[in-house]
Amino acid sequence: MSRRTSAAGTAPAQPAHTPQPAGSGSAEPPGGPIDAEQRWRLMLGVDEGLGELSEPLRAMDRALAAVYDAGDDGAAKGRGGLGGSAPSVTRWLGDIRAYFPNRVVQVMQTDAIERLGIRSLLTEPEVLETLEPDVHLVATLASLSKVIPERSRATARAVVDRVVKDVEERIADRIRQSVTGALNRASRTSRPRPGDIDWNRTIAANLGHYLPEHRTVVPERLVGYGRRHLGVQREFTICLDQSGSMATSVVYASIMAGVMASLRSLRTSLVAYSTDVVDLTEALADPVDVIFGTQLGGGTNTSPALEYCRRTITRPSAAVLILISDLYDFSPERMLEHVARIQGDGVQVVVLLALSDDGLPSYNHKVAASLGAMGVPAFGCTPDAFPGLIAAAIQGDDLGRWAEQQASQ
Repeated sequence: MSRRTSAAGTAPAQPAHTPQPAGSGSAEPPGGPIDAEQRWRLMLGVDEGLGELSEPLRAMDRALAAVYDAGDDGAAKGRGGLGGSAPSVTRWLGDIRAYFPNRVVQVMQTDAIERLGIRSLLTEPEVLETLEPDVHLVATLASLSKVIPERSRATARAVVDRVVKDVEERIADRIRQSVTGALNRASRTSRPRPGDIDWNRTIAANLGHYLPEHRTVVPERLVGYGRRHLGVQREFTICLDQSGSMATSVVYASIMAGVMASLRSLRTSLVAYSTDVVDLTEALADPVDVIFGTQLGGGTNTSPALEYCRRTITRPSAAVLILISDLYDFSPERMLEHVARIQGDGVQVVVLLALSDDGLPSYNHKVAASLGAMGVPAFGCTPDAFPGLIAAAIQGDDLGRWAEQQASQ
């Protein structure tokens, strides 16, 4: 079987991961539309007896071969490989941007980094400038932050900043709207002052007292807004596992925490950990600094991080602790004990097994089940669903039921 198909991990009828030629996406392939036989020839490689490609498609085939016809160890095999030099990688990146739509370029970049061992080349400014920025690339740059040379730091920050701004543009307004709406709903009162009566909700709540002869609703129960608070109304503490499997979650959590920290009605803290604990709260004004302040990889010891978070929470009854982790831990029993103590303080606790668009990573099912038995829901959450999660937490909703509803949609 061709390496392009085996890399996809799917049957030939639906090659979901191997990049599709641009003819099936938004970009126009060289030479115009691709017929079915040539499309399969591009996806399956050279050994499938499907004939030769037309001349304009051979360059596209070479770009695919550089990654998907390489050996298991990333070394060149046949026509595969990128040569291991910055100029050759830069040329290849330029080629794939010309032949494939952006979403496919991002997949091919990630595959090239993982399969061909070219991480060290990502510290070269000429390579960085030609990359298509995405969350996976940002996670890789964060893992390389200590070895990026001074001449490349500005370029690396620009790449990360572009992705941060893209995610903020997609999510930030929804977080702000969700928080404002949830705080308003959470502050309803049945004894409002005259100027604070919500007439629409009051009428809806009293329709059973409609008098047809007078064409009037007689309100027996008033619904109104509570007194608006100008200060902090809720505390959110995000406790972030920095293990390698959580890479994209680390990126998204850093950005989300930055948006939440900009809201005066919330007190937001971000604590990252592996075997050490790092409080990144002071850096939340600049998510790029937060991302480069993380230390991806290493061991995982959650208990000290949870204890640190517990000490920093000032109003337990108005606090939510979000633990983002795959739950693989040095001492799961101690971790569960610390979660129980935080719950006992009156803090609402929720565990996100992932905060990304990549689906759930491998996670500790036994610990997740133990948390569920304690009343702590553990589930994966996409960035697009995160604003709804924050709103549900503010309103005191059952977050386990909220997660089930999200999964059924």
